[in-house]
Amino acid sequence: MKLLYRRCAGLDIHKKSVSACIRCRIKGEPEMQTEEAVFGTFSQELEGLGRWLKQHRIKHVAMESTGVYWIPVWNILERFAFELILVNPATVRALRGRKTDRIDARRIAEYLQYGLLQGSFVPPQPVRQWRDLTRMRTHVQQDRNRVINRIGRLLETVNIKLGSVASNIVGKSGRAILKAMAEGRTRPQQLADRAVGRLRQKLAELESALHGRPDEHFRWLLQQLLKRLESLEGELAELDRRLGEQMQPQEDLVRRLCTIPGVDVITAWILISELGTDMSQFSDAGHAASWAGLCPGNQESAGKRFSGRTRKGDRYLRRILVQNAWAAARTRNCFLSALFNRVARRRGMKKAAVAVAHRILIIAYHLIRDGGVYRERGGDAFDRLHPQRTAKRLVRRLERMGFGVTITPQPSTAVVPKCAVSKVKPRRVSTRVTPTTSCRKCAAWGIACIHVRYQKLQSSNPGSPGQSTV
Repeated sequence: MKLLYRRCAGLDIHKKSVSACIRCRIKGEPEMQTEEAVFGTFSQELEGLGRWLKQHRIKHVAMESTGVYWIPVWNILERFAFELILVNPATVRALRGRKTDRIDARRIAEYLQYGLLQGSFVPPQPVRQWRDLTRMRTHVQQDRNRVINRIGRLLETVNIKLGSVASNIVGKSGRAILKAMAEGRTRPQQLADRAVGRLRQKLAELESALHGRPDEHFRWLLQQLLKRLESLEGELAELDRRLGEQMQPQEDLVRRLCTIPGVDVITAWILISELGTDMSQFSDAGHAASWAGLCPGNQESAGKRFSGRTRKGDRYLRRILVQNAWAAARTRNCFLSALFNRVARRRGMKKAAVAVAHRILIIAYHLIRDGGVYRERGGDAFDRLHPQRTAKRLVRRLERMGFGVTITPQPSTAVVPKCAVSKVKPRRVSTRVTPTTSCRKCAAWGIACIHVRYQKLQSSNPGSPGQSTV
């Protein structure tokens, strides 16, 4: 096996100690020389580790990703200008019965020396700081959602059905009603009168929903939950302000990412903080999608393809992109919504959401790398891609409904090359629908009979259920 580095080091990191191993190949000597040491994890001891590696003229250092304990080691060794490599623990797993800290460090150094390790993506320091803020915001938002769910469950315990009438129990109307309950007001008419906007159209239903059995214990719990909710909303506002200041240099990129359907400012911040602004760490857009866990898994043996479940990737990026995929699926006359409906017909809505999330990430990758803005292809992009195929599908659908269809395509005045089909406007197709024999029910509606085809099938198959045979 070819030797890639003559001098390198491997680190096995723990909470209180770091086991280090140096491997050196000296010219003229056949055997590899190794030197091992153990350091503490205090800042002074980690700086001593950096000086020890410098004394041995080490340039390449590999370490195993162990929880969050690798982060301070990385931050301190980064100042010494080492070429650091963060390794997935699954790639350097030890054999059973041969697992010690010294052996782990020795194995990591040996794999690095022969080029058998593939480093994980670690963004530069500013991007890591943005990532800390966006991930903290995600956790605070999840805590806020938990508090809202607790408020809903608390209301149900005293038979107050506010969630059955109001879609958002902590909206402007719901918040006013909840504060009045916490202050001790119990009359449903007074509580319902605090509703604003469209909810006032449901005053009678709202009064019925607010008939409950609240007591002092309920009011105390509701007060505590409302205080917690206001505190979390204050934290979210502070994080948004901080992120807005930190992302000020990337304002143009944020604006361009927001041109993608379903992507808002929060999603743009998360995309930048998770992917970074330099796409050179990904070989192509498919590599970025695989890193995020938004592509099918690849498991095949003996010519048989097994489960295609998506792999574990960046859960923060994956979560927000799937949420935006659901939002894009509800956008009218949009290419992403057309993609969602196209996949959902064959594979289901959940897989369609992942497919749209994958496409959003691909678009974001090109916008970050190449610049520019998103250009909408329209909701009929797939129809324009294969117009004849779309026409045949629609004809078959009408024929199943009992219509006779004749298609007369308009003559084309220009010869269109095959490579430019997607850039040409679709040809208009005129259809003439002729009703077939109609029964009395369908004749009353003035449409072709939708029962004739079923009756013909039954007459051609006398043994079908519902008919007697002689």
